Amino acid sequence: MLERQFRKTYEEANRLAGPTGENLLRLLEQRLDNIVYRAGWASTRPQARQFVNHGLINVNGKRVDIASFTVKKGMVISLSEKARNMIVIQHNLDVLDRSVIGWLETGDGGKQVTVRDLPQREHIDVPVREQLIVELYSK
Repeated sequence: MLERQFRKTYEEANRLAGPTGENLLRLLEQRLDNIVYRAGWASTRPQARQFVNHGLINVNGKRVDIASFTVKKGMVISLSEKARNMIVIQHNLDVLDRSVIGWLETGDGGKQVTVRDLPQREHIDVPVREQLIVELYSK
């Protein structure tokens, strides 16, 4: 994610009700490329972004190729038919053994994820002090 896109995400988080830092983390966590990473389909976030950009991900049965797409509660994210047969994705599912976080629910043998709830701060395990980011961008 580049600086301009991050700034826009910060400004959106600032407009939402509640703590800006938590809103920012929640918005970042709800990105489609992050969901692909969290589901264990990609070994890294750049790889997840590439999978989305190449049209390998479906949201509610429709192809989405925008990595910054924000998922909402109740949406079903799945691998396309082409992606289900890809060796690299199957390898990631077999080897990574990444457990799906509390606000997501897996199905279809790990090839489908449903957004049960919006992410909360305790679900975000990335070691970040969001208050420092808010202080930097609020100037």
